[in-house]
Amino acid sequence: MRYRVEISAKAQLDLDRIYRYIHGETSESAAKWFDGLHRALISLSKMPQRSPLARERPLLRHLLYGKKPHIYRAIYLIDEDRGAVMIVAIRHGARAPLRPKER
Repeated sequence: MRYRVEISAKAQLDLDRIYRYIHGETSESAAKWFDGLHRALISLSKMPQRSPLARERPLLRHLLYGKKPHIYRAIYLIDEDRGAVMIVAIRHGARAPLRPKER
């Protein structure tokens, strides 16, 4: 089964911030890295269960992307009834877990 990948408004803001932070608009290598992150998110359309459960909440999972020290966590929820994967947030791996109001 293929899942539809949806990006929440908060996750889209996270993506926009990451892009600006890494200077994706002026750095070819940063833009290439960012495109890889986007491809990794889209890859969740196939086998989203492959990623481990996130520490924030049992229903959430997280996909890790990047190499140390630049690892990001894409935190997502699988909605089997809708056949969708909802990206809830994207955070640097060194940041604290999501707080309840961020989930």
